[in-house]
Amino acid sequence: MKISLAKGLPENPGIAIVAVSGCALDGIAVERGLQLLRERGFVVHNYYDHAQIYQRFGATDVQRLDQLHAAIDNPDVQIVMALRGSYGLSRLLPHIDYKKIAESKKYLVGHSDFNALQLAMLAKTDTSSFCGPMLCDDFSREDISTYTHQQFFDCIKNTQHEIYFEDAESIDLEVSGRLWGGNLAMLCHLLGTEYFPRIDDGILFVEDIAEHPFRVERMMLQLHYSGVLQRQKAIVFGNFSAYKLAAHDNGYDFEQMIGYLRSVLSVPIITGLPFGHIKEKASLVMGSDAQLLVSAGRVRLAMAY
Repeated sequence: MKISLAKGLPENPGIAIVAVSGCALDGIAVERGLQLLRERGFVVHNYYDHAQIYQRFGATDVQRLDQLHAAIDNPDVQIVMALRGSYGLSRLLPHIDYKKIAESKKYLVGHSDFNALQLAMLAKTDTSSFCGPMLCDDFSREDISTYTHQQFFDCIKNTQHEIYFEDAESIDLEVSGRLWGGNLAMLCHLLGTEYFPRIDDGILFVEDIAEHPFRVERMMLQLHYSGVLQRQKAIVFGNFSAYKLAAHDNGYDFEQMIGYLRSVLSVPIITGLPFGHIKEKASLVMGSDAQLLVSAGRVRLAMAY
């Protein structure tokens, strides 16, 4: 297994902000986030220009690709963090220099639409990355999360990381495998392409936002019918929120959906992972060697990278 991550960061690491997907909704908030990163000890290299917004994107396709490659080429940058998610990376996938990114050993950090790059890096170069915060809104919001920031700092400054959470419905379990996954819609979007990793005996984590339980079930069944889920040792559900049930759902909610999946799949399903489009989010290392331990409703997820 190849883990191309630099071992050790300088005391004041250089962090690049790249808008490879959507544009920021608030330019003032961007400046607030950049300043907070500086206060946290990072040397900030901002490649996002709020004046370059193109349609719904952070810039044109060419400009967004150039931002990514410029950040990789910059010798003073050790961490490349996404401005935000939304949509846009899919357009860039055929044009990204994956080999250059892998050889740079720079930390890629983000989630949501940024998972497209992270999954492609795993598929094409077997390179790990950090599923964690983005500038918007994890650093730009006024009510910042101490938990989110501490998770991120602990994750990038060490070669081992662990998180704890609760799942009263899960059976006791102890498995090890490669940790991978991310945004569920993005996983299904890349399925069947050269950008989708082939992971056997892995621990798959998923999250999403504004996806109704029946849509989550449909995407999970897509992964199931394609043979992906059967090859995993466990499936860990992160946060799924911002949907509204309708009267005709007749009690079919997230818990009902999980219950159905547990009746269909032979792979253990764990819920409660504090990760996704939420304020209080853990940091996870995509591609790390992980151990998942569930005992009496208490879950420990440990990563080595």
